[in-house]
Amino acid sequence: MSELEQLKRSVDRLESRFAISELVTAYAVACDEHDMPRLTGLFTVDAVFDSPSGAMVAHGRDAIEAMFIELFKVRGPAFHWTHDHNVQFDDADADRATGLVLSHAETCPAEVVSLAAMRYNDEYRRENGRWHFAHRTINFLYYVPVTEFAGVFKSPNRLSIRGQRMPADYPETLACWREFHARHVATSK
Repeated sequence: MSELEQLKRSVDRLESRFAISELVTAYAVACDEHDMPRLTGLFTVDAVFDSPSGAMVAHGRDAIEAMFIELFKVRGPAFHWTHDHNVQFDDADADRATGLVLSHAETCPAEVVSLAAMRYNDEYRRENGRWHFAHRTINFLYYVPVTEFAGVFKSPNRLSIRGQRMPADYPETLACWREFHARHVATSK
């Protein structure tokens, strides 16, 4: 790769990183505002949205829209904010990237004030010069009523969906977490 080609690639990645960051922020704002046209426009037509728990699963932009409409029907005010964001570009395809987004939310599903911590595993695709979500997986560390927050980390069942307690999506499912605990915690008991 020539020096000029390398420079062009570097500039494209810097601009793309900024555009992807704006995409992630636009998602949080659109969710909070229940702005369906803005929200659905952030996804490719063939996008997938899913979660390990199965609480949120949709294939295709229309299905993603339908899923969020049903969620928003019972969710009152919310505030989502993102923290760290890691983006990795595909060396073989300048129009593809992956990312990890760390995030929190304050929500009110079915009039129950709730707190959530999540991480998104994303696949991004640039179409017609604009970055979109091609695949977004939401992983919950916890999602519980605020009245239960003080004791949330005492149990692996840190996910409260429609009144049912379920195991959290992470960290217990992560290979590095399991390896650490098998090696260091189990042997110290």
